[in-house]
Parts: sequence; C-alpha cells; structure tokens
Amino acid sequence: MSLVCAISNEVPEHPCVSPVSNQVFERRLIEKYIAENGTDPMNGQPLSEEQLVDIKVSHPIRPKAPSATSIPAILKSLQDEWDAVMLHSFTLRQQLQTTRQELSHALYQHDAACRVIARLTKEVTAAREALATLKPQAGLVAPQAVPASQPTAAGAGGEPMEINEQVGMTPEIIQKVRGKTVPEELVRAEDLSKYRQVASHAGLHSASVPGILALDLCPSDTNKVLTGGADKNVVVFDKNEEQIVATLKGHTKKVTSVIYHPSQSVVFSASPDTTIRVWSVTAGSCVQVVRAHEAGVTGLSLHATGDYLLSSSEDQYWAFSDIQTGRVLTKVTDESAGCALTCAQFHPDGLIFGTGTADSQIKIWDLKERTNVANFPGHSGPVTSIAFSENGYYLATGAQDSSLKLWDLRKLKNFKTITLDNNYEVKSLVFDQSGTYLAVGGSDIRVYICKQWSEVLNFTDHSGLVTGVAFGENAQFLTSAGMDRSLKFYSL
Repeated sequence: MSLVCAISNEVPEHPCVSPVSNQVFERRLIEKYIAENGTDPMNGQPLSEEQLVDIKVSHPIRPKAPSATSIPAILKSLQDEWDAVMLHSFTLRQQLQTTRQELSHALYQHDAACRVIARLTKEVTAAREALATLKPQAGLVAPQAVPASQPTAAGAGGEPMEINEQVGMTPEIIQKVRGKTVPEELVRAEDLSKYRQVASHAGLHSASVPGILALDLCPSDTNKVLTGGADKNVVVFDKNEEQIVATLKGHTKKVTSVIYHPSQSVVFSASPDTTIRVWSVTAGSCVQVVRAHEAGVTGLSLHATGDYLLSSSEDQYWAFSDIQTGRVLTKVTDESAGCALTCAQFHPDGLIFGTGTADSQIKIWDLKERTNVANFPGHSGPVTSIAFSENGYYLATGAQDSSLKLWDLRKLKNFKTITLDNNYEVKSLVFDQSGTYLAVGGSDIRVYICKQWSEVLNFTDHSGLVTGVAFGENAQFLTSAGMDRSLKFYSL
C-alpha cells in the first residue's frame, strides 16, 4: 500500500508524519505550510518542523499517468521499449564483432612478432658462436679474456683492429636470413637482362604424351630439378650432370604439382587422380600416399617446418596433411563460395596461406583458426597461380584474364596491376629467394624487378605454353618447363 501526501494526494518522494494529526505529508510541502501558518493543515493545531518525523521507505514508484493506462497506450509503450532493447542489442553485437576482429588481428601480430624475435635470437646466437670460432683463427682474443698486462691486438700503425661481425657469418647463417637482406652474390638486374638460353633437354618425359606440367628446384641444391609430366611420371634431373637421377612412376593421371623437400631426399607430387604421393629419391619409390581429396588435386605447398603439406582440390576443399604418416589433419571448405579451388600456397611464416578459386577469388586463410580472414577480388577469370614474396609483404596472383596483380598484405589491397598481352595465359609465378625478382611463366617467360615492377627479361624459346619457372640460387640461372616437353636453362 502506497503512502499518499495529505496535501497533494500524490506519492511523496520524502514522506514524513505529523505527530499532531498523524497524517503523512510531502516534507517539502508541509515545511512551506508551517513556514507560512505555523499550524497543522489538517486540524489547525500548532506544529513546528522539528516535530515532523521522517518515514523510511524504499524508492517510491510513481503510478503511470492516466493517458498511459489505456490498452493502446500500454501496447505503444511496450513497443517503444522493445525497439529500444533491439537497438541496444544490435549495437552490442556490432561492438562485439569489432572487438573480436581487433583481438584476432592483435593475436596474429603477437604470434608473428614472437616468431621473428625467436628467429632473430637464434640467428644472433649462431652469429656470435661463429664469430667466437673465427677469432682464435685470426689471432684475436675476446675482450673479456684479455689480462690487464696484455696488449690489445692492433693492426698496422698501432690502431686497434676493428672486428666486423660479417666475417663470422657462415653460409648457413646467410641462408637462414635470406629474404630479409639482398645477398651480395645476387645477380644484378643489368646482368640478368643479358641471360640467354644455355641448355635445353627434351628427353625427360614421354614423347607419346608430351608436356611438362610442373617444375620445382631443390632449395638446398638448386642443381636438382624436379618435374611432373602429362605422362604420369615424376622426374628428378641433375643440371650439372645433365642426366636423370630418378623416374618415379605411380600416378594414374598426369602430374600437375611437384615440390622438392628442402632438407631431405624426398619429393611430393599431386595429380587429378585425387592422390598426393611422397617419394624417396634415393630409393626411387613411393613411400606414402595421401588421400585427402575426392576430386583432382590442383595445388600443393609445403609448410615452413617441412613436416606438413597443404593441398587444394576441385572438390572445393583445402587439406592439411602430415607427410610422415600420410594422415589428413584437417580439411576445410568455404561453404558460402561453393566453387573449386585452383591453387594453394603457404605464406613464408606458415601461419597463413592463400588459395585461388575458379570464380576469380583469392582467399587468405588462418591455419590455426581454419578460417577465411581476407579476400582479394579483382580478377575476372579462374586464378591459375599465386606466390608470396620471401619477406612476406607481397602476394602475386595470375588468372585467365591476361593480367598479373600484386597485393600488399600489410594494407590488404591491390597496389599494382600488370596488364599482359591479349590472350596471355599465366601458368606459373615465382619470386626468387631474396624477393628481388618475380618470374612469370605462360605464353612466354617474363622477369620483373620488384618494387619498380619493370620487365627486365623476356624469353620466347618454348614452342608451347610455359607451365613452370624457377630461379637458381641467388638467381644465378633461370629454368623453365613447358608443354613442348622441354626443360630449358638460362644464364649468362
């Protein structure tokens, strides 16, 4: 039951009771009445403010105005409250989505930073060890080991000898930091422009079903060349010896993708026969068959650890498989897209990768979360090839629209489009190990210098489509393979 002021007949905000009349009043009103009359308004007897007794009550709820007590008014009030709740809920959902994106981005940056720090720490430790090894050989003594009475090593003229840490950088360490700095041995653009064909080999694959469809070089020994042919065979070729090291047979259809393992005598191949095969070059036999897809395999890429394979397929799925056991660890599709994947490539850090689709989309995926984190539209035909630069900043893409697009992964946008000749077919894209040059294979062979993106080389020696291009170590040579069944080498 609500308390009601005897003067205003409304629920009081600060109720108090008069001991003279035992009536409840709003303190503000009764104080004003006492100031003017000095009596109780109900019975006229004398009354002072000190006699009033406050009543302790919970916060009073005022009754609704008479205009809000009808059914239509109540319904309108409920509708207004519902609308306000929905708007507030929508705002909260937007804020939650934004926060999730910011968190995901921050976690990716943190992961990448941790990897870079760990790698740099390892490289610094290795460089210091190499330097410490070289000091005794050069007759130098580490500063902390020099006794107070022993003179410091000096060069000619008595000046202290300067120690250049680069003296202690072994070839192995230089190889580890490739892509971050341009190696001194890298062929300069003016020399690269003078390259000419120096060798051509047409006997690697069968002449009855002509065509080399895939090409790769061994990262640790670029004289070892790996090819996949329309004759269903995988061939390992030695450039120096100019002879076939191994012919690997087992696929039931043409071989469209090949990869040479960077540190083991192992190669990988993929085919429209739906299988991925792991081969031992030494034994010349298949050691593992990975059955990750239900349709033809269109792309293959090796993870930075060398232990896992990424594959894409016409069945619209990409798969992540263990090369040791042949087990498929995860298999994902973009259900909203519903189209075949045409190629796949790991980013150098191994945390993300890209796939190309038959409907001209380039999709970037987060490997840990197995989610599509970015899309690059812009091509107008099926994507035929994608390649990440070694420093991880750039992505090059080619499609059946006679164009080559370059994307900045830091800004997630297309910053350069190179329009090629009409009906030019891009079949292969590859950056050299330093990220200085980009080679394009298709209707012919073209080499661009990065950052300037100007063409420095063009070869038209193949009589058919060029299906694969690759750089030798420090771009000392360029190799290509094509549908004319030939493997060609270019150098000074």
